Amino acid sequence: MTSRKADLDALLDRCLAAFVEAGTLDLSLDQLAKKAGRSKRMLVHYFGGRENIEERAITRLEDRLRAQFAPDAFPRGASAKAVVTTLWERATVPEARGVLLLVMDLSRRAWSGSNRAKAFYAEQQRLWVEQLRRSLPDELTVKEVLQLFQGAVLEYLITGDRESGRRTLMRPLARQHRTARSPVFRKKSRSA
Repeated sequence: MTSRKADLDALLDRCLAAFVEAGTLDLSLDQLAKKAGRSKRMLVHYFGGRENIEERAITRLEDRLRAQFAPDAFPRGASAKAVVTTLWERATVPEARGVLLLVMDLSRRAWSGSNRAKAFYAEQQRLWVEQLRRSLPDELTVKEVLQLFQGAVLEYLITGDRESGRRTLMRPLARQHRTARSPVFRKKSRSA
């Protein structure tokens, strides 16, 4: 890696860190420069403008989030409970709060019509579904757990209560586990 590329990557990391710290992409170029420890002029020199910084920061965030869903991020055959619990723990550590807020900001932008934010949201949904399908039996349960997770994150961001969300997420998994263990009852055929 060249020195210029390394400098650019480090600066992009600082910009992403500034967005995460703020929990939003809605920072002025002046605010971003101050938080990144560089001049506004230097940011424009390296990235060409605010929109390019935002685009590259979103891409960097996507790459980091995608790594959490890589096939090797969980042991082969990990149970749905283990996967969901691990994802919940990762999402609700105090250091992740800014990332959650930034993802919520991108969701807000998607609601407002931003094509880039919609693409980000669609990719995150795809990764979640793909990961959950590895350990859950059907599409309906996957969607239920995903929607519960999203709601639990919102509650966590508002209340700071990690435990309530964890309990909520475990309900469909416990139900799924009980269903999987239940004996199958079949009608006995009559012998003639």
